Amino acid sequence: MADLTARWAREFEANRKVWDDLARQHARGYSPLYDVPAFKAGGLTLDLLVRAAVGPVEGRSLLHLHCHFGLDTLSWVRLGAVVTGVDFAPTAIALARDLAHATGLAATFVCANVYELPGRLTGPFDVVFASYGVLAWIPDVGRWAEIAAHFTRPGGRLALVDYHPLVGTFDVQAAEPRLRHPYFAQSTALRFEPGPSYGGPAVRTTSAGYEWTHSLGDVVTAVAAAGFRIDALQERPVCNYQAMPWFAPAAEGGWRAPTGLPDLPPVFALRATREPGTGPSEPRPEP
Repeated sequence: MADLTARWAREFEANRKVWDDLARQHARGYSPLYDVPAFKAGGLTLDLLVRAAVGPVEGRSLLHLHCHFGLDTLSWVRLGAVVTGVDFAPTAIALARDLAHATGLAATFVCANVYELPGRLTGPFDVVFASYGVLAWIPDVGRWAEIAAHFTRPGGRLALVDYHPLVGTFDVQAAEPRLRHPYFAQSTALRFEPGPSYGGPAVRTTSAGYEWTHSLGDVVTAVAAAGFRIDALQERPVCNYQAMPWFAPAAEGGWRAPTGLPDLPPVFALRATREPGTGPSEPRPEP
């Protein structure tokens, strides 16, 4: 995957700086989305949608892609999984290792760009998992799915819970629904200037970042083409945080479109099984 990482080297390096900075802010308690004291006291950070998508994990090996600074990764350890977490941000991985040490929870953490992971890590795993804020940071979802398949044992499962690409089309700064960004994949990345972040009013990015768009059709097709059988695809009307200024608190917890506006899906959950004898044993080469 060297050609791919070289092609997007500028964007990856910019995003690495963004996520190093965000990891520091999140770990210091600037964001209510990352309750480190509650986790250290024995809590879990996995919501019901994520746990349902992944299923039972006790005694199973689990690869957590894009693990940030390890709260969810170590939550899986608390539930009995043997876990490896991967992230491309060195600060996030260092903080994850510190958190594992502080809590006495054993996990392996690897600092690597996901596209370079086959040369850095040995598999396979029973479960490959990623959630919340994944695919927007990935330029090629097809290659991402192939790498997920590479690390999933035959009969193992992929669980992906992420923000719906439809929500990514709205202007995140607008007080009312306003379309701003493309839904379908583009040949170039979208650049976002420093400013407020999803983590809450106390969290701000201090450097520019880049994101990519992938339609839900692109995602499902990529996963199927990589050798997975799609077992379930759910689109949910409730988000785990206030993704848009005009989202309102949901009665069941979380946030959703307010009364008077049609429901829309801010989140989707995909569960798939690696079919025995199908899918790539190695990610396809660069064209």
